[in-house]
Amino acid sequence: MLKNIAIFASGAGSNFKNIKTSIDNGNINGTIVLLISNNPNCGAVIFARRYKINCEIINDYRYKNVKEKDTQYKLVLDSYKTDLILLAGFMKKIPLNLINDYKNKIINIHPSLLPKYGGSGYYGIKIHQSVIKNNETETGVTIHFVTENYDEGPVIMQRKIIVRIDDTPEILSKRVLQIEHKVYQLVVKAFCSNKITVNKNKVIINE
Repeated sequence: MLKNIAIFASGAGSNFKNIKTSIDNGNINGTIVLLISNNPNCGAVIFARRYKINCEIINDYRYKNVKEKDTQYKLVLDSYKTDLILLAGFMKKIPLNLINDYKNKIINIHPSLLPKYGGSGYYGIKIHQSVIKNNETETGVTIHFVTENYDEGPVIMQRKIIVRIDDTPEILSKRVLQIEHKVYQLVVKAFCSNKITVNKNKVIINE
């Protein structure tokens, strides 16, 4: 049975596009039923509308009351019978009510080897700047379930790459993004095939 996937994105949504391509190619047993964004003009929204993917804009402008906004997330996700939420460059903190209601069903990808360079303030190019500044010899990506604390949820999968002497933050960002696309596909495929289990905060991927 296909898993109903909701994407959360605020920017270009390259991982969103990558997951859709993998679904279209038959590699993932799921379907993207919804995009939620706080930015009505971002690339992810444009992409969703081009491919007739349902899109919901939820932000402080439309919902000035926090409780009302948090309730709207839940109403929309439930209306689409969402099985899995994928964060793809979503720049807002996930409400606690969603984290509780969708426990171990919200997945994020972070461009560092957590717990290094995680938490509030570490995002985008800032991560790669810090990696180079601190003379790290390796970096990579971490895919994890989302909990109430930034980047502290159970790790599903990590992949490492070597930091090269001639890397700049921009070059390193592009190299890490290539790994992101591959690893995110693997994790989403495993989830949609019911191969991921969580036992005492330890994630097991069954073959």
